[in-house]
Amino acid sequence: MKWLYRIVSIGFAALFVIPLIWMLVVSIKKEGMKIVTVIDWFTPPYSLAVYDEVITGTKLVLWSWNSLFVAALVTLFTILIAAMAGFVLSKIPFRYKSFMFLFVLSGLLIPGEATLIPLYQVAKDMDILNSYSGLVLPALASPIAIIVLKSFFDGVPNELLESVQMDGGGTTRIFWSMMLPLTRPALASMAILTFIGSWNNFLWPFLSVTDDNLFTLPMGIPTLMDQFTEDYVKPMVINTVASLPIVVVFLIFERQIIKGISLSGIKG
Repeated sequence: MKWLYRIVSIGFAALFVIPLIWMLVVSIKKEGMKIVTVIDWFTPPYSLAVYDEVITGTKLVLWSWNSLFVAALVTLFTILIAAMAGFVLSKIPFRYKSFMFLFVLSGLLIPGEATLIPLYQVAKDMDILNSYSGLVLPALASPIAIIVLKSFFDGVPNELLESVQMDGGGTTRIFWSMMLPLTRPALASMAILTFIGSWNNFLWPFLSVTDDNLFTLPMGIPTLMDQFTEDYVKPMVINTVASLPIVVVFLIFERQIIKGISLSGIKG
């Protein structure tokens, strides 16, 4: 049966890999090539001229940097805030603790679209529209990250905390020196998922940014494809350049995200 599982696994993997290979191959073909059969997609001649045109003649690189910068900041601060909140809800006793947990949990019941109008009004009153702050700050609240990290903190025995306290360690030391290292798989998985979510976010940047120098990739790419054309090369080049950073991030942290997802029980 092992050979059957391998064949099925390879088949499913091919469903995801073949479109990527096709995109890469088409992106290095010359514009205006006549395509008659499927074989024509993969035959020479090849050229990188369109890459040079897209990279030097558009703001795609700037938009890629904006997406990377915003996603990195959102990931860093979201995980930091969620970790502190999860730790407090898990290990720090205080009044109305159960109510606060239910309050955070209720955040999962509210669709993001329902908060856009008040969120936009708040951002306008704070004068952070058309800025990096306006792209980052509204994305920092993540109920799912708090709940997942809390579940991991719940799994850490209280005896370990008591032993650190007996050695003179305070709450800050417990959090930074013990709890965070023990929950590294969950932190890694939530960081990757947060990064990908921020990278792909379109709706809020579309509402909060009008300066094309602050566009992120999901906003900028449609402006490069606003003309109908039968040629496939330039769209494939744009999508290849836009996809490369997120693919690299996933390949680097592949083990951490898979391990974290398997341990946390997240399903997508």
